[in-house]
Amino acid sequence: MIYFITGNKNKFDEVKSMLPVEIEQLVVNLPEIQDLDPQVIIRAKLDAAFEHQDGPFIVEDTSLMLDALNGLPGPFIKWFERTVTNEGLAEIAKNQGKSHAVAKVSIGFARNKDSIEFYEGVLEGDIVDPRGENGFGWDIIFQPKGHDRTLAEMTQEEKNSLSMRTLAVRKLAEALT
Repeated sequence: MIYFITGNKNKFDEVKSMLPVEIEQLVVNLPEIQDLDPQVIIRAKLDAAFEHQDGPFIVEDTSLMLDALNGLPGPFIKWFERTVTNEGLAEIAKNQGKSHAVAKVSIGFARNKDSIEFYEGVLEGDIVDPRGENGFGWDIIFQPKGHDRTLAEMTQEEKNSLSMRTLAVRKLAEALT
């Protein structure tokens, strides 16, 4: 059994559907340090998790880097969504004339406290006006490069076929098998 530490049921369901091993969602209130480096954030969460119980654990951190904000919000996306909102981020990109963005998922996997492996998936795209009903988070404003729909306009299967989370989870799945 591997524990995926997340309070986000949508993330858990996506990852569970892609991994060839049994995982269980573990909702634990861990300190979330603030840093521009997702690996620093993940390492701190994993260290704290091992203080509560034995692993192995998976922790994920998602970043959205906008050219219009010189790479921000990055791993601070959750806080930007709450304060600036998706609509506000789309407006900033439009006003700056810089729609390009990079979405990145970083996954930390720890069998024990002394062994942390990192896996990343990156997806380039553009920030657009909100469109779509599917997905979660900022899916409604992220249109992947080479596509004419946002992640929120795609079915779950379409999104999973190209998402940055899928790319990172595939790397983790390879390491687990």
